[in-house]
Amino acid sequence: MKISRAKAWVRLNQKYAPVLFFICGFIWDTLTLGRIDRLYDRVILSTYLTSLTACLYLYNLKDDDKFKGTFFERYEVYLPLAIQFFLGGLCSAYVIYFSRSVTFTKTLSFFVILVFLLFANELLKKRISNKYLQFSAYFFMNFTFFTFFLPVLLKQMSTFIFLISGVISLVITIMLITFIYNSSPSTRLEISKRKMVAIIAGIYLMINTFYFTNLIPPVPLALDSAVVAYNVEKGNGDYVVTYDRETRYKFWRENSFEFSYTPGERVYVFSSIFAPTDLRKEVAHRWKWRNPATNKWEITDTIRYEITGGRDEGYRGFTFKQNMQEGRWRVDVITVEGQIIGMVDFEIEFDSDREPNRLVTRIF
Repeated sequence: MKISRAKAWVRLNQKYAPVLFFICGFIWDTLTLGRIDRLYDRVILSTYLTSLTACLYLYNLKDDDKFKGTFFERYEVYLPLAIQFFLGGLCSAYVIYFSRSVTFTKTLSFFVILVFLLFANELLKKRISNKYLQFSAYFFMNFTFFTFFLPVLLKQMSTFIFLISGVISLVITIMLITFIYNSSPSTRLEISKRKMVAIIAGIYLMINTFYFTNLIPPVPLALDSAVVAYNVEKGNGDYVVTYDRETRYKFWRENSFEFSYTPGERVYVFSSIFAPTDLRKEVAHRWKWRNPATNKWEITDTIRYEITGGRDEGYRGFTFKQNMQEGRWRVDVITVEGQIIGMVDFEIEFDSDREPNRLVTRIF
């Protein structure tokens, strides 16, 4: 009786039910997931991806009456909801992990594509029955999953591992499409295998282009905080950082954009980077100055230091410079491959009165 009522509700709300289940998956992961290196998170994400793979296979075979007269036939109506739930769950996990970086706006285009792939079925009025959309979204989710999973599993990250992640996800997706295509006559009538492979290859090239142009952050690293400071001292495992607090109405910034500088003193940049447990990676602060004559950023120094993962608050480090020029400065927190983990912008003003009441000393 309960199953009949549920099926009736699904049929009555079939236009909106998949979106509702997508949102439910998103909310559920927002409340339960936290760290990509935690066993619980890895098990949940692996389960989502495996379940999504199984649901796509079953959904594409149901139109061929493969399950007619079987126990599973009564549950076919729930497959689109399950697909949207697992897509929503994976999407929310990626948003949680990516949004830990303070440079989220720099990777906005990556999230625009993610959202488009997930909601294009509603925008184009095709819904989840669009097989091209199904496999495109699946490949995107698959690729993103392995860019998280392999660095955590191997306890290292590099461009090579990213490329391996792409190849693995590409092979899995092509195998799934081929298996469904050979098993389902209705799928062979609806899609062109050559066109589907071309779309997947296009997405593969697009993600790689985003990666090599620094539009995708170097997951699973994320910049928790970064400040330009007057002084940084290390002692007893803590860092004592002194910096200018931003004015209250600019609540989105902790650190003031303006830096009152006395010629000859040091300017520090402190950063705290989240990294999964046991992951070791060398990072660097790339100091850049905006040349007012050319209106272009000029690199003045690149100073490296190593991080070791495991702390919830992030692995901490700092660099400093002296004999600074007046004007706009930017320090990129980067990997040795040049990928931007985060950045901090500030403007140096000479002979400017430093307001004591704005100075903050914080222990990291």
